[in-house]
Amino acid sequence: MKTNPTIKAMSLKQLAACYSVNQKTFKSWLTIHNFKIGTRKGYYFSPSQVKTIFEILGEP
Repeated sequence: MKTNPTIKAMSLKQLAACYSVNQKTFKSWLTIHNFKIGTRKGYYFSPSQVKTIFEILGEP
């Protein structure tokens, strides 16, 4: 049984760690989809943005 990752506010570093890539690589993946994800407000991506990232890139 596959467990779903928790949808919560996450930083770029935390998301990159979930996908086992470095931050620079993960940021380049996100720049292609900025129009769907939106810009983060401060240091963290909101839970709705994290959910969108998981939908676009697949769950880690």
